Amino acid sequence: MVPRMAARSGAALLLALVPAGARAVPLDGYVRRLEYAAVVGDLNARLLATPSATRTLEGWCRAHRLADRPAIVADRIAGTDKPISAEQRARLGIGPDEPVRYRHVRLRCGNRVLSEADNWYVPSRLTAEMNAQLDGGDMPFGTVVAPLGIARRTVSAEQLWRPLAEGWEMFRDVEAADRSVPPVPAELIRHRAIVVDRTGQPIAEVAETYGAALLDFMGAR
Repeated sequence: MVPRMAARSGAALLLALVPAGARAVPLDGYVRRLEYAAVVGDLNARLLATPSATRTLEGWCRAHRLADRPAIVADRIAGTDKPISAEQRARLGIGPDEPVRYRHVRLRCGNRVLSEADNWYVPSRLTAEMNAQLDGGDMPFGTVVAPLGIARRTVSAEQLWRPLAEGWEMFRDVEAADRSVPPVPAELIRHRAIVVDRTGQPIAEVAETYGAALLDFMGAR
């Protein structure tokens, strides 16, 4: 079910549970919260299920017309460094002396920044051409390493924004519902994952935060 259909179905179900005499109370804000919840939940599920977050972001950008040219570009953030921890090395299956490179980028579609990502990757497990592209180019990591037949293993996943109050599905009194139209926060979802090649060998760990621009299409309706 597409996000808008899911949101409308959820809203219809909610309205069916509201006493007839109460339905005259404006519900625009509450329905809006249902729509946001449906879309953010759908986006989160897609990102968790995908072998490539880059490909999913590009498809989302295209489907929701967030840019005239729906291609993902990785803008490097200079001057930052996050040393890899022993725990991360263990997840990557490498020893304490194995070289690891760090890449900090914002993934952009058109003029919209969709996510920010930290990436620790093992250069010895990539080709020389891939390492050169990552060192000097603006291609997303997922695009560069796609020929390796990559997949993702989720380490952690957080949905940072939940537009509906806890227990919202139990509301029977419209007056008890939060009917304000919520502002969209800067950060929506945060994932950490291990990227593996087609043999199952880890090649990188990524930490990604997905932002409000992914919902810009909703404000235009």
